[in-house]
Amino acid sequence: MTASQTPTPAEELRGAGLRVTAARVALLETVRAGDHLGVEAIASGVRDRVGHVSVQAVYEGLHALTAAGLIRRIEPAGSPARFEGRVGDNHHHIVCRSCGVVADVDCEVGEAPCLTASDDHGFAIDEAEVIYWGLCPDCSTASSAPRAL
Repeated sequence: MTASQTPTPAEELRGAGLRVTAARVALLETVRAGDHLGVEAIASGVRDRVGHVSVQAVYEGLHALTAAGLIRRIEPAGSPARFEGRVGDNHHHIVCRSCGVVADVDCEVGEAPCLTASDDHGFAIDEAEVIYWGLCPDCSTASSAPRAL
């Protein structure tokens, strides 16, 4: 028996029923190599890999990859959408109120939904999205440092 190999981005796109293009492969690779990237950072990363690509093509590709479950879109309140490659697990996010940095937080329970609603209104709840807010270590240190006059 041979060990299973991780599928290539092209194989993942095909497996999700998506057409394989250089731009889509670059999008998937850029999102997975990044850390909760915004659209502009993703577009820049894709251009570094394949040359010119329009922002509209990036938006369309991100939509297709998100709909296929290959990437995840998060949109913290007051912030533009960000994208991550961590999918298929139950995790949440913590956002710095000052600089906007985003980090993953594993769910305490492990399986979705990790919270129970006080009233489900008859819904069959299958997911709970939690966003923690605070100050990252850098911003926390900067805000407690004495200010020069």
